[in-house]
Amino acid sequence: MATTMITGASRGIGAELARQAAARGDTVIATMREPSTADLPDGIERHALDVKSEAGQLLLAEQLGNRTIDLLVCNAGVLMGRGGLGDDAYDAAAWEQSMMTNVAGVFFTIRTFLPMMREGAKIGVISSQMGSNARPRGNSYIYRASKAAASNLVTNLAVELAERGIVIGAYHPGWVRTDMGGDGADISTAESARGLLAQFDALTAERSGGFYTWDGDVMPH
Repeated sequence: MATTMITGASRGIGAELARQAAARGDTVIATMREPSTADLPDGIERHALDVKSEAGQLLLAEQLGNRTIDLLVCNAGVLMGRGGLGDDAYDAAAWEQSMMTNVAGVFFTIRTFLPMMREGAKIGVISSQMGSNARPRGNSYIYRASKAAASNLVTNLAVELAERGIVIGAYHPGWVRTDMGGDGADISTAESARGLLAQFDALTAERSGGFYTWDGDVMPH
């Protein structure tokens, strides 16, 4: 039985990934800042984790002990500010929280739980087409910059992880009907999660380091 660990799994895409992974028979370790708020069924493990905190990451790793993780999904993320240069949301605190969550949080998660992953394990990082330089829009600057950085991190981590036989990919989950995506988005969380799990299953050494959509297309960086 495979063990799947998912960060940011209290709601939205993360919660649906946890539900679908559990439904197919995976043992699911779901992490979130406030486990009591998680929209998850019984049978899915819930653990408190703020991905920005190195100490919190290490504490959870200690609690999990010598378990093995087959699939690690770095899903935790925040979007702060959607406007142009004049958006008041773009203050120093927003930049710090966004970069620490969306970029450093991915790095800390992978570094902390890598010792629990064996050859053949996989890592999926939830990025966004909003981080692609091929899709400029002139808004949501912090989020776009953070997702571009997360995808770059994946490309470079793939080189080092290859030495361990571990593969990693960045994924655009689609424009999804969540609190972040809004009610007018294209697809449901169920569609997104189903496609993402299929893409994680299809991830190979040849595709490691790439940037893909939830339904299998290659995304430009």
